[in-house]
Amino acid sequence: MKPKTTHGLKRVFNATRYSLQGLQAAFKHEAAFREEILLAAIMLPVAFWLDVSQVERILLVATVLLVLLVELINSAIEAVVDRIGSEHHELSGRAKDIGSAAVLLAMLLTGYTWLEIVFF
Repeated sequence: MKPKTTHGLKRVFNATRYSLQGLQAAFKHEAAFREEILLAAIMLPVAFWLDVSQVERILLVATVLLVLLVELINSAIEAVVDRIGSEHHELSGRAKDIGSAAVLLAMLLTGYTWLEIVFF
C-alpha cells in the first residue's frame, strides 16, 4: 500500500516545518554553522548599512547566505556518511573533503566580493 501523501497548502506547511527542523538541527549539532550564523548576524546588518548600490547590496547578502547554504549541504553530506558507518573508507573521506572544499570556496567568494565592494 502506498503511503498517504499530502497536497496543496498542507504540503507547503509540512515542507516549511521540516526545513525549520533542519535549520534547528544544524544550529544544535554543527559548530561551524553556529559560527557562520554569528558572522551572518554581523555581516547582514552591515550590508544594509553600507552606502552601496542595490546590486552590490544583493551581492553582499547573497554571498553570506551562500556560505550558510553550502554549509547546510556539507553538514547533510557528513551526516549521511556518518550514518553509513564509522569505519574509515576512502570514498567517505573524499565526500567529506569535497563538501568542506565547497564551503571553503563559498567563503572565499564571500571574502572576495566583500573586499571588492567595500574596500575597492
